[in-house]
Amino acid sequence: MTRRNLATTSAIAVAALAIGALFGQPGSGRAAGNAPVSSGTPTISGTAQEGQTVSVSEGTWSGSPTSFAYAWSRCDASGGSCSPIGGATAASYKPVTGDVGHTLRVTVTAKNANGSGQATSAPSAAVSKATAPTDTTAPSISGSLQVGSKLTATQGTWTGSPTGISFSWSRCDASGNSCATIDDATSSTYNLTEAEAGATLRVAVAATNADGTTQFTSAPTAVVPRAPVTGCPAGTGTIQIADLKMPARLSVEKSTITPHLVTLGTHKIQLHFRITACGGRPVQGASVFASPIPYNQFSGPDRTTAADGTVTVVEKRRHGFPARHRKQHLLAVFVRASKPGDPVLGGVSTRRTVAFPVNLP
Repeated sequence: MTRRNLATTSAIAVAALAIGALFGQPGSGRAAGNAPVSSGTPTISGTAQEGQTVSVSEGTWSGSPTSFAYAWSRCDASGGSCSPIGGATAASYKPVTGDVGHTLRVTVTAKNANGSGQATSAPSAAVSKATAPTDTTAPSISGSLQVGSKLTATQGTWTGSPTGISFSWSRCDASGNSCATIDDATSSTYNLTEAEAGATLRVAVAATNADGTTQFTSAPTAVVPRAPVTGCPAGTGTIQIADLKMPARLSVEKSTITPHLVTLGTHKIQLHFRITACGGRPVQGASVFASPIPYNQFSGPDRTTAADGTVTVVEKRRHGFPARHRKQHLLAVFVRASKPGDPVLGGVSTRRTVAFPVNLP
């Protein structure tokens, strides 16, 4: 071999070694990575209806995609003859009027540093036309059926994605019929009044969207019981006598006398009483009359109870005391408490006889 041929052969060998270093030895695989490849088809979820939102899942991919792109298409009823929908490049899409009667497909493009791959979903159901809301669960009413209590209405559940919900309460007869709308009762809650005693209630819920309004009325409540008539005002603590009505009654709850023991030398007595009503609440403003019996032993003017229900009636001795000299062992006193202006026998009042010891040697 000539010197010139030897040089040429050496140059070829060096080039071969360089190529082998770049691509590796046969059977060792490529040094470059792979573009994404779909291993699970994208799927569309949601209600295929005008105005509703549908979404696509990317499916599954090999090649560890670093980003995804989306392209929605409008297809015929069988999922063919598809055409791209302009601007529909997000993972979700809200069908419009032009989509009604068509199916939808979406192509997902997955990318990584080595390239991209595509996969297209199966067609959705045909897009249906939007309609006014439809109820799937009726409204209901909860709460204590007592005058003064608060009732609460649920709106029920609706299809059609309502954009507005309104309430209207009605007062009905005991059977839930002959209903009349209650003025200004338009919130989800309602406070029962005396007008509802003996009646039932219903609530009508109206759901609205761009395609119309649908109203659905609840079943009637049970009958609101009539509150017992006591004549007592609500609340606790002191009662003003003017707030008591029949059939409320007054009560003489406590009675004492000063001096503790009445004798022949007693010329003035102080009678102390406490007047209550409605389960022991003190009454202010009740008129109290007291008279020892037999009559004309002691006497004094009527007095009015204070905020704690107490009153002191001061009486002076009269010539009828003692009623039976040396044989009288008690001073019996007739007490009457009443509401000023009421008939003492038929109004808000009470009568009682109390007795105190005497010592008459």
